[in-house]
Amino acid sequence: MAMKEQPKTIYRTMQGKEIDMGKLINQNETTIAVGNMRVNARGDKIGPGGQIVQTREDMLAEKAKADKDFE
Repeated sequence: MAMKEQPKTIYRTMQGKEIDMGKLINQNETTIAVGNMRVNARGDKIGPGGQIVQTREDMLAEKAKADKDFE
């Protein structure tokens, strides 16, 4: 399940090359992020071997339910 298509954000480098940042983000969303949070670039929780344990959407739904129950 891919994230929504990013709007066309094309930047021009100092050397005149064009870089489409939306395309770059979509290509690398399953790359494991650097740090100690154990997530990929999209925000999914990663377990041993790089397997997705919990998706970003599931975590957001749990947070919304917890916030709703708190009220």
